[in-house]
Amino acid sequence: MTQSDTAGAVPDYIRDGAAIYRESFAMIRSEADLDRFPEDLVPAVVRMIHACGMTDLPRDVGFSAGVARAAMDALAAGAPILCDSNMVAHGVTRARLPADNRVICSLREDGVAAAAERLGTTRSAAALEWWRPHLDGAVVAIGNAPTALFHLLEMLHQGAPRPAAVLGIPVGFVGAVESKEALASSPLNLDYLTIFGRRGGSAMAAAAINAFASDRI
Repeated sequence: MTQSDTAGAVPDYIRDGAAIYRESFAMIRSEADLDRFPEDLVPAVVRMIHACGMTDLPRDVGFSAGVARAAMDALAAGAPILCDSNMVAHGVTRARLPADNRVICSLREDGVAAAAERLGTTRSAAALEWWRPHLDGAVVAIGNAPTALFHLLEMLHQGAPRPAAVLGIPVGFVGAVESKEALASSPLNLDYLTIFGRRGGSAMAAAAINAFASDRI
């Protein structure tokens, strides 16, 4: 069957991957209001929009003024990336990482289920206990579980080592709104990036990491 035989079966579409990439980011920048973001944070916001397809996302983005520089400097220095889910971990583009950074998700470690029962919380939250040796100066990416973000804040309030930056972007209906507000209002004054409200997700958390790993768009 030739291409002419299938004409009209589906609409014509762009087949050039590089052209799709360029046009997608051009459309995002033309449609989204990015004016309130520091220049070094714009690539992360653009990539989060690209991951979800919603150009109104910027209105819900919350951040500390220094989060982009803190995350980029930490990654350049070799800091590990701590992920609450394997979906976030698998979304990190290893080729972008500037220092062969470790990408750690402890959800499947032996003992996580028992720790969750002991702590009276979810496995996603309990798995953060395995982060303690890696937290100091790390870049945290939470895209799935509000309980993980809550538990991270609990750990830090109790004296756990301080990460360089927290990307707290869990999606959901129960606890997502509250966990992100707790991050933004924490007296710990963390460098953070979040999306207020119910929106979020692993794809957006990974997209932000990929932007900070290589701030070229």
